[in-house]
This record gives sequence, C-alpha cells and structure tokens, in this order.
Amino acid sequence: MTELNLTLACLPYDRFQPLLSGEIPVDGARIAPVPLRWPIEVFSRMLAHNEFDIAEMSIVHSFVYTAKRTAQFSVLPIFPSRMFRHGFIFINKTAGIRSPRDLAGRRIGIQGHQTAASIWIRGILRSDYGVDFDNVSWFEGGVNQKGLKGGHITMLKPRHPPRTQPLRDDQMLSDMLATGEIDALISPEIPASLRTSDNVERLFPDYQAEEKSYFARTGIFPIMHTLVIRKELHEQHPWLAASLYKACDAAKALALKQARYSGAPAYMLPWMFKELEEMDAVFGADPWPYGLAPNRTALETVQRFLVEESFLDEPMRIDDVFLPAGDPR
Repeated sequence: MTELNLTLACLPYDRFQPLLSGEIPVDGARIAPVPLRWPIEVFSRMLAHNEFDIAEMSIVHSFVYTAKRTAQFSVLPIFPSRMFRHGFIFINKTAGIRSPRDLAGRRIGIQGHQTAASIWIRGILRSDYGVDFDNVSWFEGGVNQKGLKGGHITMLKPRHPPRTQPLRDDQMLSDMLATGEIDALISPEIPASLRTSDNVERLFPDYQAEEKSYFARTGIFPIMHTLVIRKELHEQHPWLAASLYKACDAAKALALKQARYSGAPAYMLPWMFKELEEMDAVFGADPWPYGLAPNRTALETVQRFLVEESFLDEPMRIDDVFLPAGDPR
C-alpha cells in the first residue's frame, strides 16, 4: 500500500512529539508536521480553509460544527489538550467578591464566549456553585493584548447571546481588572496584572485543591481540544482513523515513559518526579486517556454546558460526534 503524505497541525505537546518526530509511525501514512504555537492559528486556518489533513480543534467547535452539519472535518476521540480551569477565574480585590455567587450581576471580562475554557468555567460555576450569570455585563477582548476581538473566524454566536460590550482597540482585560473597570475575568490566559498589580487575585486561591475535589467528585478532567481529520480524507481512507488513534496512543505512552526517566529529566521542572508521583496517585496509570469510554462523562458534561448556553439546540449521541477509531467505547 502506498503511504499517504499528510500534514498535521498541532501544538508541540510532549504527548505528540514522538509522532511529530517520526519516532512513532502512523501505519499507512507519513506525517509532515506543521509547527504552530498558538491554538487559535490552528483552529482559524482549519475552519477557514480546511488547510490541514489532520489538525487540533476546539472541543466547542467540534461539537457545534458537527451538530450544524457544516464541519469539513471528522472528529477523532483523541484529546491533545485538557486542563482544569478553577485557577483561571480572576477578581479585583476591591470588588467585594468573596465567593463564586458574588459574580452575579458583575462586570466580567472574557476573551471569547466560545472558548473551551470559558464554556467549562461558566458551566462549572453554574452547576457546582450556583452562580447566576443572567445579569452579568460581559466585556469581550484581549487579555494581555490590545485590539483582540474574540477570535474572528473562531467566533460562535449562541442562539441567545449574552449582553456583551467589545473592548476598544486601546483596552485590554488585564489592565481593566487591575484598575477596577471590570470586577472579574474568566480567561484561558493568566492576566499579566496578576503579577504586577496588588489589586488582582484568583477567585480560588488554593485552586489546585478545588480542582482535585472536582475530579474526585466527578471523574472529569476537562477536555479542551480534539483531533480532527479532513472529512474527504476520512471518506477516501476510512482505515486512517484507527491508525492515527493507535499512533497517538503509543506516542502518549512513550512521552510518559520519557517523563518518568530520572537519569536525565526531559523537562525544566525541578520537582517533576514529585509531581509525577502526585499525578499517579490522583489519576492512576493513564492521566490523559483517549477514547470515549473513559471520557464519556466529560464529553456529556461539556455538551450539556453548550446546550445550556444555546450554542447547541439539543444534545447529540456522543458516539455520533466521534469517529469509531478502534478506541474503547
């Protein structure tokens, strides 16, 4: 069988490095990595031009585009990016916010309502802490960058859009939080003012404890991104999904093995091995599972959040969103 030459656009994650370097091959294909550093660039180029054969994609766009039947890609049950987000809610100390419920009716900054981080944060705050966002005044724009308008190509509008004011070109949310022009900030990006201003702090100072508690209660390690394949490519070569799944799983296993090698640490983390021990205690053997079976609760939860915010009209069968790829279902 002639090998396919395929482009793969994703960030240089440790769990993808063996795949990007060719150390882990994809059966039947030769991978040409597209070196990109920022998720929004990968998403935008894929959404606008279907530019890559395989690409990283926001979990939000994966669900919404699939539901609307406008996706030019098919979604694989491979999750390059996951992150707990309790630590990404920031407040101005003088705003009188003492608990999550105090966010009700406030002025809150947001980089984009459609970002996976924002969807997860708002959903968790509603469902776990009883936060009412109905009367919030939203300010949308760049966190540490002026003139950013929420993502352009990647922007999605819910059926019932919240009351939102776009920032002027000379404004950015980090500064506005420090000066008190906004009371709080929900962001995938840490505002620079957390380091430079005495007025800025996290809503949850011990956010790691909150995140561990959330995982212990729910079993959810929030999924931010998926891996997608051009729909036409999948239709022409349906075997490719399973080959990619197998290779990505093997690359992840190799990255974990490398991380655990103490002879010459692979990462600039002085206490990495203590962190690995803690990770094993919390997550078990595989902290980053692929496939639907170990991730069904997380996927159903983020889909419920999308329905609650009217990005989706109704929930879909999870199995209908993702390609069968030889993964555990």
